[in-house]
Amino acid sequence: MLSVYGEIGRVFLQPEDHQVRKRKKKSGLRRCDFTEGWVEFRDKRVAKRVAASLHNTPMGTRKRQRFSSDLWCIKYLHRFQWTHLSERLAYEQTVLQQRLRTEVSQAKRETNFYLNNVEKSARMDDKGRKRRSQAEQVDTKLWEFTQHQTEEEIQKKKKKQKDSITQKNQEKAQLIQQKSQSNVSLLCKIFSSNQSQ
Repeated sequence: MLSVYGEIGRVFLQPEDHQVRKRKKKSGLRRCDFTEGWVEFRDKRVAKRVAASLHNTPMGTRKRQRFSSDLWCIKYLHRFQWTHLSERLAYEQTVLQQRLRTEVSQAKRETNFYLNNVEKSARMDDKGRKRRSQAEQVDTKLWEFTQHQTEEEIQKKKKKQKDSITQKNQEKAQLIQQKSQSNVSLLCKIFSSNQSQ
């Protein structure tokens, strides 16, 4: 289409995405469309003139042509070399491959994590079944809460404490009395012998 305007060197057309192409094939369209393209004219002046004259004009001249409703979007790239295009395409390809690799590794990580969790739960279920079959009870933590004592319970506790204190005091008094009685007899013997002399 552009060879009418001047001598063309190299041409590169970027085909549309694979997903879009598959969708179009399913709907019945067999043609391959392109999203963008680069054309190299042999003469720089011709390229500038073509870019200025064709930009934003209809591609097809007749209504029956399939490009009749499409418009040209042409831009002259100053100091652009063909190596820049190949470098850019190579860079885009490597970025795409890197993105695919990271997505695949992420999916692998997620599936491995899921499988590990499934295996762990299966192992824990097996252990639980073995314990139950061996009549071992799994320790379950019982939560026990103490309530505040009622007034009666507090009074009973105080009475018990008083009773135990008085009982201890009585026992101490009895012990002291027994010791003093044994000492009294000893003292009597000692002092009575002194009086007799």
